[in-house]
Amino acid sequence: MENEISKQQITKTLKENYMPYAMSVIISRAIPEIDGFKPSHRKLLYTMYDMGLLKGGRTKSANIVGQTMRLNPHGDMAIYETMVRLTEGHEALLHPFVDSKGNFGKQYSRDMAFAASRYTEAKLSPIAAEVFRDIDKNTVDFVDNYDATRKEPALLPSAFPNILVNPNQGIAVGMASNIASFNLKEVCQATKALMKDEKAAISDYITGPDFSTGAFLLRDDTAFNQIYETGRGSVRVRAKYKFDKKNNLIEITEIPYSTSTEAIIDKLAELIKAGKLKEINDVRDETDKTGLKLTLELKRSTDPEKLMAKLFRSTPLEDSFSCNFNVLINGEPVVLGVRGILRHWIDFRMGCTKRRLLFDIEKKSARLHLLLALKQILLDIDKAIHIVRNTEEDAMVVPNLMEGFGIDKTQAEYVAEIKLRNLNRDYILKRIEEIDSLTEEINDLKDASESTRRIKKIISDELTEIEKKYGRDRKTVVIEPSGTEEEATVEEIPDYNVKVFMTREGYFKKITLVSLRSGGEHKFKEGDELALEFDASNRMDMLFFSDKQNVYKMRLNDIRDTKASAMGDYLPNLLNMENGEKIVYCIPTLSYTGFMLFAFTNGKIAKIDMQGYATKTNRKKLTGGFSDKAPLANAMYIPEDLLIAAYSDNGKCVVFDTRDVLTKTSRTSQGIQVMTLRKKASLSRIADASAALSDPGGYKARSLPSAGYFLKDEDSGKKQLSLFNE
Repeated sequence: MENEISKQQITKTLKENYMPYAMSVIISRAIPEIDGFKPSHRKLLYTMYDMGLLKGGRTKSANIVGQTMRLNPHGDMAIYETMVRLTEGHEALLHPFVDSKGNFGKQYSRDMAFAASRYTEAKLSPIAAEVFRDIDKNTVDFVDNYDATRKEPALLPSAFPNILVNPNQGIAVGMASNIASFNLKEVCQATKALMKDEKAAISDYITGPDFSTGAFLLRDDTAFNQIYETGRGSVRVRAKYKFDKKNNLIEITEIPYSTSTEAIIDKLAELIKAGKLKEINDVRDETDKTGLKLTLELKRSTDPEKLMAKLFRSTPLEDSFSCNFNVLINGEPVVLGVRGILRHWIDFRMGCTKRRLLFDIEKKSARLHLLLALKQILLDIDKAIHIVRNTEEDAMVVPNLMEGFGIDKTQAEYVAEIKLRNLNRDYILKRIEEIDSLTEEINDLKDASESTRRIKKIISDELTEIEKKYGRDRKTVVIEPSGTEEEATVEEIPDYNVKVFMTREGYFKKITLVSLRSGGEHKFKEGDELALEFDASNRMDMLFFSDKQNVYKMRLNDIRDTKASAMGDYLPNLLNMENGEKIVYCIPTLSYTGFMLFAFTNGKIAKIDMQGYATKTNRKKLTGGFSDKAPLANAMYIPEDLLIAAYSDNGKCVVFDTRDVLTKTSRTSQGIQVMTLRKKASLSRIADASAALSDPGGYKARSLPSAGYFLKDEDSGKKQLSLFNE
């Protein structure tokens, strides 16, 4: 029998199948909760706590992974990778929770593999005790594990704001989380300040993120405050280095948290291969047991400060860390700033502390209840002995004591279990001496549990204790940014005059004037010819306009100098162009002054201000460089308004002043109709009228659009260099 295929609405399928999966990823996997842990972290650490690894020696990691499977139904490698990130050896956390022995890889290395779990050993680090503080006193809820065979904590009662002290990253469905780490001492101080005053300035206590890999944090108070209040923003982190003058070496010892030594070396190798880092002879990764070290061997007379400024701009030695503080609050994902996270943590910790106080009250009250029974017996010890001795059945001892002294069953059980040798006045007096102190303690605990002020005082004292015990100086030092990127770029790029050439087939040459004078004839591919040439400076930007309305930007400094006898650089490879894309025009510029004219086959011409192509960032590709409503016939740069000749393919020409064409700020403007065309005729090209025509005034249009005039014999042979097929 063939399988039947039933049809159903896709919305129903998504709701029934995909939505539960999405919710599971968000709630139970990728987004951390207010204790600072994802479920995988929490299950692993609680398993280690349950194994008694807070004290004593280390055990094999494989043993920990196996035990964790009772709570976490994932594969052993997934669990082990979770543990690796929490270890001291991996160096991903400011305050690691796992004391490790063996090779656990490194946060700053992409390729350094960690050893298998059968070779490494681990236990809980001392600070983990603060995460589990009073967990046995009903401070948090316990829930069933995946097969309901044992209990596990829904949250850990972390005694400090671990959510901000250690970094966390997760990608869920439709949302993500990326929480930066902050210095423990600073976070504790900020938390105590917020408990006293909800409006306290976070920036007075926290100076910015602090990363386990150290390096320098560039001060940006606007970005910092945005992160403190909204939980979103980006900070820039710069590598730390020292210059060995004797050996002419730069040694990089700390790198940004978000990159790796391999990524840095790959980028350096790429730049050196492209001839953009001529100051470096060799790059070596000399990382060993003592820590990270990348060594750059410099050429003589290289200025290390200028070189590092260049590397900070062009390599991951300076990288940004994007913050997205997405946290689960009562099962709901919320993006919160540092202030908001600390407020929720304070509420969470107050709940844990109150539950602990109520637990202590219950335990002490139970103890007091038993001691009150002893006090009753003290009134007549002989009576108690008489009741026990004269009770014929063992089961009647407790009921008879209850009746004889007016006590309840629990108290009677306690009395009945007292050893015969302890039924003396001295023993009982010593025990009931606790009654007054216990009563006082219980009353004090009840008062504390009902006082928000006192609960906050308890939390504050715990934070002070943790701060003193585990607090460390910042690893990531905040520094002031030095100079602007634009100033540094201009200073770094050597300035000399060049000449640039482009051929019809898309080959580009940048040749110095000295080389041009001493060189021979231009070398071209067979069938190719020169189309455009310009005088330029090495500091200029080069704009390349393609037939797919894309504008590619490159600094001339980034294009190698060549000779006339060389073929040049093939633009599709140089610019990473799309398949089948062709460059139709190019122009060098520095100040982005002047205009671009775009002539379309339908007789329209657009005048676009060059400022429309200037960008503050180093973008290498702009889309929508000009209109795509009609095929482009010709493009041309003009430094200022002048007379332009427009030609049609049926032998006509019209001259117009570009002042009559309104300048547009939108790059995709269609412009205005300059030439009226008969059926099957089209505008073919434009040119500088003064250079192209013997008498431009004879073709001048009285008004636009114009049908134009037939070319005179003396003008019909003149053409300008162009990349367009004619």
